[in-house]
Order: sequence, then structure tokens, then C-alpha cells
Amino acid sequence: MGNRAFSENKKHLAFGMMRLPMIDGKIDNEQVCKMVDRFLERGFNYFDTAHGYHDGLSEIAIRECLTSRHDRSEYVLTDKLTDEYFKTEEDIRPLIDSQLEACGVEYFDFLLMHAQNASNFEFFKQCRAYETAFDLKAEGKVHHVGLSFHDKADVLDRILTEYPDVEIVQIQFNYLDYESVAVESRKVYEVCRKHGKPVLVMEPVRGGNLVKLPDAAQKVFDELRAETGSDCSNAGYALRFAAGFDGIEMVLSGMSNMEQLEDNLNIFSCNDGDFAPLSDREREAVDKVADVFGSMGAIPCTQCRYCIEENHCPMEIRIPKLFRAYNSMVLFGKVDPWEAYDRVIGEGSGKPGDCIECGMCEEVCPQHLEIRDLLKKVAEMFEA
Repeated sequence: MGNRAFSENKKHLAFGMMRLPMIDGKIDNEQVCKMVDRFLERGFNYFDTAHGYHDGLSEIAIRECLTSRHDRSEYVLTDKLTDEYFKTEEDIRPLIDSQLEACGVEYFDFLLMHAQNASNFEFFKQCRAYETAFDLKAEGKVHHVGLSFHDKADVLDRILTEYPDVEIVQIQFNYLDYESVAVESRKVYEVCRKHGKPVLVMEPVRGGNLVKLPDAAQKVFDELRAETGSDCSNAGYALRFAAGFDGIEMVLSGMSNMEQLEDNLNIFSCNDGDFAPLSDREREAVDKVADVFGSMGAIPCTQCRYCIEENHCPMEIRIPKLFRAYNSMVLFGKVDPWEAYDRVIGEGSGKPGDCIECGMCEEVCPQHLEIRDLLKKVAEMFEA
């Protein structure tokens, strides 16, 4: 592609500004500034945001913590065009201008058509969103046009066939979803390779699910560490799995504190400044951990919160938190006090049994979860 994001920064780690540290309900800019500075200091430079992240505050954090404090040559910035924020072709340019202003930059290195699937792709086509993005590229407001993707492999194949000038694809890719019939990580990755598109990875640790492991899965990695003498973290195995495939240029990590940042930096700097791919023995262990998850019946929710943003739940059910509480019971036999059912309901949320089955949440779920049926399972577990 010839972009400095990939020619100079070969360490593969990207800073996803989606799960930033919070304090009193607001982004903790002081901590984010320290994290950004440390990220750049260690030789990494790729940042990813979107208009809706943190209810619109992520782009502001980009300006206050990154772009106003560092020269434009020091970082690569990706933003996204999200269908929630435009209705017609005429809305797109003013929206992108507002995003550039919010981020404090004159151009985006990458503009991604956000969360593409079979349904919203037709809307993007109707609004000539791809054509507008290519025009913005010609004008210099965007340097590269790509897409982020949440659907089956055949849908991506159709999109890339219709728009061969798309330059890069961001996909959900982790060892838990690699052979998933719902996410089709492997098949989607193979479509990217078929069309010769570089790949960006999102959700490499599955929204944190591959960090805190059930006992049976943790035992697999503990035995691996004892055998090999490795000090690799659970997150490290997941990130190294994702980064180890040909054509994957960046692995996004939504880091929420300095400890997570330092761990990720070390993972991608442990081998002469680059990451070390998984060995055959480590890959065997990763496959065993995936098998453990597959046998336990956890809900494959990544905590992205799309289902509850923009009034997608008229009953104000805190779906991600309820799913996390359910998974904690399924995987660990207990719920963290901060994620307890009573605490979630006590925050003014509707109960899972309050669901009116409107289906609005399922329309925007990147994981294609049958949320209405899953809420019934949550209700059976907790409301009884």
C-alpha cells in the first residue's frame, strides 16, 4: 500500500480508542495522555477511533490527548463512516468534516466504511458512501479507503468484488472465532487474501474474554508456561495468534489502563523489536483453550455496546452487562461484585424479562447474536 503505517511500523500493534479508562463517567484524559505518550515512545504509531465510540467522546480524546500534543508525522489515524450518523449522500461530507474537526486533523490516514454487513452495505451503496470516500481521497482529506466488517465471508466477497478499489479490510479475528459458524473469522480472512487486501484485526482478545479464563482453560496455559518457561500473558497468546498470519498488518487492542498497555507493548517488542509468532506447541494450547470455551456455553458477546447505543433498546436493558454476568456464572460459577445482576438492575436498567422482542438490538449486533432468546436464558438464571 505504500503507507508509512505499514512500511515503517512493522510491530503490528494498534491503539484502539474504544475502551479508554474512565473516571466519574468521563474519559480519564490524564491517563490517556500518559498511555498515548508511552505508546509512541515505544515506537508504535497507529490509532483507531470512530464517531460513536464512548458516545462521541473518543474523537475528542484523540484531539486532546494525541493530535494537539504530537506532530502529525508521529502518528497514523483511522476513523470510520458510521451509518447511524448520516441519512443521505449529502450528509456524508459535513459528517466527515465534523469528525476531522473533532479529531483536530486535516486528513485521516484511513477512513473505513464502518461495520459493513449485508444490510447496511445496501444503504451505503444507496448513499454512494464508497464513491464519496474515494472523492475525499482524491481531495486529500482521506489517504486510504477501507472497511470494517461484521458478516459472513460471502458478503465480504461481494463487497470487494463490487468495490475493488477498497484498500484494506478490518475484521474480527481471534482463536475463539477462527472456526465460528457465526463470525467465520478464517473464511473472512481467506476472502481478504483472495482479493489481495491487507488486514486489520479487531477483537483479538474477544472483548476481554480471552484474558480472564475459566479454570479449565487457565490450566492449559499454566501447564504450557511450566513446560516452556514462558511468561506470556493470556492476552499475549491471543494477540500473537492474531498477528501471526500473513497479510495481517495491524492488531487493534482496546487498552483501558497502563498495565494493559505495557503488557501489549512487551508482547509486540519481545523479538528484536517485533512480535514472536506462536510456536506449534503454543498453537496446540490455544486450540485446547478454544475447545474449553466451546464446551461451556458462554454467550459470545464482545461488550461492544452497539446493542444499547443510539436507543437500540427501548426498554433500557443493559444487555452487555447482563451477558457478562451470565458468562461469569457459566464460566466461573460466580459473578464479580461489580458486574452482579442486582447491581446492573439497580442502575435503572430494565430486567431481561422486560424485553419486548422488538429486535432492534439484533439488527446492529456484530456477532449476529439471537439476543432476544439469550435474554430469556439470562432471565431464567437470575430472575428465578
